[in-house]
Amino acid sequence: MVKIRLMRLGAHKRPFYRLVVADSRARRNGPFIEILGTYDPLKEPSEIKFDMEKAKLWLQRGAQPTDSVKKLMQRTGL
Repeated sequence: MVKIRLMRLGAHKRPFYRLVVADSRARRNGPFIEILGTYDPLKEPSEIKFDMEKAKLWLQRGAQPTDSVKKLMQRTGL
């Protein structure tokens, strides 16, 4: 099963995330299929950038977003 999920990057207590398409069995920061965008929770207001067209394409192909990614997508209007 393919999932759209967050990959954590950044230093200790300074998180930065990538929205990636990955196999559900892969590690959190392991191999991924494609990068869809980024999420920076430390900026005020938090910054969410991702490619809507690629995300729609992956959702049509059957990729399941995680709960946190679903909330981010709703905040950006997808």
